[in-house]
Amino acid sequence: MSEGSLEAPIRRPIQWQEEAFTNPEDLDVELRRVFDICHGCRRCFNLCDAFPRLFDLIDSSETGELDSVDSASFRHVADACTLCDMCFMTKCPYVPPHEFDLDFPHLMLRYRAMEFKRGNVSTSLIQLTETDRNGKLASFLAPFVNWFTSRRNKITRFIMEIFTGVDRNSELPKYHHKTFGKRDHLKRQINGPATTRKAILYSTCFINYNNPGIGEATQKVLSNHGVETKILYPSCCGMPQLEQGDISRVADNARKITAELLPWVDNGYDVIALVPSCSLMLKFEWPLILPENQDIKKLSNATFDISEYIMDMARQKQLRGGLKKIEGGVTVHLACHSRAQNMGPKAADMLRLIPDTEVVVVDRCSGHGGSWGIMKSNFETALRVGQPVANKAAGANHSNVVSECPLAREHIVQGMNQLGGSKSGNKVAAVCHPIEILAKSFDFE
Repeated sequence: MSEGSLEAPIRRPIQWQEEAFTNPEDLDVELRRVFDICHGCRRCFNLCDAFPRLFDLIDSSETGELDSVDSASFRHVADACTLCDMCFMTKCPYVPPHEFDLDFPHLMLRYRAMEFKRGNVSTSLIQLTETDRNGKLASFLAPFVNWFTSRRNKITRFIMEIFTGVDRNSELPKYHHKTFGKRDHLKRQINGPATTRKAILYSTCFINYNNPGIGEATQKVLSNHGVETKILYPSCCGMPQLEQGDISRVADNARKITAELLPWVDNGYDVIALVPSCSLMLKFEWPLILPENQDIKKLSNATFDISEYIMDMARQKQLRGGLKKIEGGVTVHLACHSRAQNMGPKAADMLRLIPDTEVVVVDRCSGHGGSWGIMKSNFETALRVGQPVANKAAGANHSNVVSECPLAREHIVQGMNQLGGSKSGNKVAAVCHPIEILAKSFDFE
């Protein structure tokens, strides 16, 4: 038996359709096996709140060992996991192919699947996962919804906190009446090197309803470099449902989206997901949930994160010159779900193409974790987990703070503001995604 593995981690298919997957007794055996190994290692103590909770449970138990910890307490551990995958990707020495075969995030997913099957997921959380329904309704009523959900609106946010569990102090995304899919899209090819690239922009629910500017910046950069682009958004990728353990719903979304995107892939189009959580789903999680589906595998192989795609164009000398300095410098946060794609720091590499511009990289978890970090039960913990990121961003004194995950970026800026902003007092620009910085540097009209 080896002490640890130096090999690249691999993941097993998620056996969610097997009865044992959500069987409480079978799951408890696996939880205790894994938790006991984690207890003996403790390498992940500072990654998130799940591991401190686990170790506190063990250390305060009657024997100081796992055998005296009540299984009902394991819920507190599972609730603290944000499915960021950083323990699996960067810390754990016992991930497969090691014989211990540890996959902590997917074990927490299994626990949540059991709880979802039991009906133990709150109605408010389930309703929050309905991003398409919520987005359509909120976009139609965007001015009112944005007023109602504003952090400055103390009365309405207090009401929201009571009925939804969303912390009144958490920063929530705004909605746009004119979604990305309904906007007039550019069809320009200006001064770009010759390319035959064609790409589908899978806009994701967040870009479509909450931040169409990221999609517009993406299309400007690509279309001005001769890339033929089309916007498609069949539905949400299912990450919100995955967070709550509704794997069957994720599988349904995967089949639906694949059926709409694959004909374009067959016609030579690449697929670009504009949010790393979504590209992670298409590239990695869907093939593990439906491992026998060859169409999903084909779509996975054709899918790129936007920064990954731009750097592939740069490698093939398909980017034109003319990038201009970004005043005030850039701090870029590498999102956990980007790092989990094992593609390297592509967002940082992309921004380093910009001349005479200081780029500072932050590669720790922001603490946001999708809907996890906005809930009253987690908000203060989320800020604490993300404090090292906020500290580094504030210390960089840059005018531009961006993240591959737009939600994480807002969480980081909120943490910076709680620290008093940047040390120099610089106001952080509204731009939030690395691709927007690149578009600004190209200075497209």
